[in-house]
Amino acid sequence: MRQMIAHAILGTMIASAGVQPAAAQATRSASSSQRPNILFIMTDQQHAGMLSCAGNPHLRTPAMDALAAAGTRFELAYATNPVCVPSRFSLQTGRMPSVIGMRSNEGKLPVPEPICAESLGPLLRKAGYKCAYGGKDHTPTDLSGYMMTHGYELLTRDERDNLAARCAEFLARPHDRPFFLFVSFINPHDICYMAINDHLRSEGRPIRTNPASQFCERLLDQARSSGDLAAFVRDHCPPLPDNFEVPSLEPSCIRTEYVEPVAFRQFAREHYSADMWRLHRWLYCHLTESVDAQIAIVLNALRDAGLEHNTLVVFTSDHGDMDAAHRLEHKSVLYEESVHVPLIVSWKGKLPAGRVDRTHLISNGLDLLPTLCDFADIEPPADLPGRSIRPLLEGKADDWRDYVVSESQNGRMVRTQRYKYCLYDRGENREMLIDLQNDPGEMRNLVGSPDHREVLNAHRALLQRWVRQQADDMAAAYLIPPEPQS
Repeated sequence: MRQMIAHAILGTMIASAGVQPAAAQATRSASSSQRPNILFIMTDQQHAGMLSCAGNPHLRTPAMDALAAAGTRFELAYATNPVCVPSRFSLQTGRMPSVIGMRSNEGKLPVPEPICAESLGPLLRKAGYKCAYGGKDHTPTDLSGYMMTHGYELLTRDERDNLAARCAEFLARPHDRPFFLFVSFINPHDICYMAINDHLRSEGRPIRTNPASQFCERLLDQARSSGDLAAFVRDHCPPLPDNFEVPSLEPSCIRTEYVEPVAFRQFAREHYSADMWRLHRWLYCHLTESVDAQIAIVLNALRDAGLEHNTLVVFTSDHGDMDAAHRLEHKSVLYEESVHVPLIVSWKGKLPAGRVDRTHLISNGLDLLPTLCDFADIEPPADLPGRSIRPLLEGKADDWRDYVVSESQNGRMVRTQRYKYCLYDRGENREMLIDLQNDPGEMRNLVGSPDHREVLNAHRALLQRWVRQQADDMAAAYLIPPEPQS
């Protein structure tokens, strides 16, 4: 019986999860000649739960909520890698970071010119779109240079208020052809400065004094100047998350390769009190509300220019933040808070409004490029591993993938409908199998559970299949094969 279940699980997943060329998946509608403007809004380090419309009671995000009310919010969207440069590489190219050997924020890695030429800006510009970019870039140097030369008009490198103002000015211009505006905000990424500065203080060293750090310090001074920090935390700060503690069978690679090599991460995990973690969560909420206000400026400008009804709007983030889960802050690991991201798509009057998609697994780095090509009536590169989500937005999809894959500096992740399998390249407890239906906080590693051997083997096989398809040589060396069936 167990052998039959294992074959059934694996067979179903492989049959419907096969990665097909994006060109074969692109959907063309009768109205495809009416090409919309495209407004792509991206935040930095915002996990999927950091929207009030997602049920988070500890912050208010009216701009993001309004966008969700006008479109579809996807609850199962994942980054290809929970770090800036590799995730942004994917968002611009529709390819996994490992295709160029990228593990983390390695901005100097060479990017072949054919990949650069088929990135978002150059693709849409060649198809007649006016392409503009504002804010944080943080893609590999070769790709960045090519995009700005052959794709985008650079509006500003400011990542905050001036970015919103410059984008509003762009939207107010007369437009004689469709435009593609990519707006890349920095926040809530500035949350990093709390742990960085606290660690510096603990060693008697000067704290960071750049504008982002100063902004965070001013917010934290509100709490420090209250006279009773414990009372401030009790009355104003979010509670600790349910998964605050470290799982007993956490892969040791997380500690040795993520926590210990970075002093401020180790300081936070080992020395932050419960009140400090709650204050960290409060600051993260404020920074998210701050970027929401900047997004509102852009969305209001779109409305004031009379462009809402012929503009496709996409909102997502490059990756998340651990937000005190498992006593961690920052990103990089394959826990949900780090790799699970928000995704909202809206086209007022053309796509259904107020929908929440809780079932389809999306890779924002792989699927958004073919999606935008689909709406822009452009044939995407034929060898992309992603697929257009336009059928999902229009309610026309009759089948979809059964899993998505994410990469990290030291591991790989397979996310299926119910389970999540992570494999790290070194250390003890290299594997992690989570039943997200019953354990959304990822506290119970089921790798050693006899009742889950078939599920474990099925996910091992899925990862092997994906690595083979994608020619992911970095992961191939440390894969664990499925156990032979008796």
